[in-house]
Amino acid sequence: MRLDVGQGGPTARTPPPGLWRHPDDDPRSALGPTRGERATVLGYLRAYRMTFEMKLDDLDAGQLTTRSVPPSGLSLLGLLRHLAKVEHTWARRVVEGDRELAMLYRDPDGVDHDIDGAVADDAVVAEAWEAWRREVAHAEAAYAEVDLDRLCAHPDGDIEVRDVLVHLVEEYARHCGHADLLRECVDGRTGQ
Repeated sequence: MRLDVGQGGPTARTPPPGLWRHPDDDPRSALGPTRGERATVLGYLRAYRMTFEMKLDDLDAGQLTTRSVPPSGLSLLGLLRHLAKVEHTWARRVVEGDRELAMLYRDPDGVDHDIDGAVADDAVVAEAWEAWRREVAHAEAAYAEVDLDRLCAHPDGDIEVRDVLVHLVEEYARHCGHADLLRECVDGRTGQ
C-alpha cells in the first residue's frame, strides 16, 4: 500500500525552495473536508501519514540514517521503523487485543531496535517501508468500522478506541516535527 505521495508527473509545477512539491500539487489537498468524528480523526491521521511519507521521499539508505544531534541516535529510518511499531502495537495488540503477538523491533532485553537498528542498508530500508505500509494498511482496515466507544485493554487501564486514534494523530504530528529537523540536516528541505 502506497499513500501515493510520489513526485508529480511532467506537468508538476516547480516547488518553492525547501518544499517537496508546489502547494497546488500537494496530494493531501485531495483529502478534502471531513464531517463527523470518525471521518475527521481518520482524515487527520491519513494526512499526517502522508506528510511523514513525503518527508522521507527520494532519500537513500545513507541519508535516511543521518543521525540528529548527539547524543541522540534518532534518524528518519529510525522514525519509520518506530511508526511501523506504533501502528502494529495500537491496531493489533491494543484495539484487536492480540497481546500475545510479538512487538516489532523489540528484543527480549527490551531494547528498542526501531531506532538502534536503523542502519544504512538497502535491505533494512526496504523491510522498514514494507513493515510500515503493511501496518498502516492493516490499521486503516481495523479502524474503518470499529466502534469508537469500545474499550480496549491497555497496561495503563482500559481506553476507548477514539483515545487510540487521537493518540496516533499526536504521535504522527510529533514525529513529523522531528522528521522536519532531520530532513533539513540531510538536504535543507524544511517541510510542507
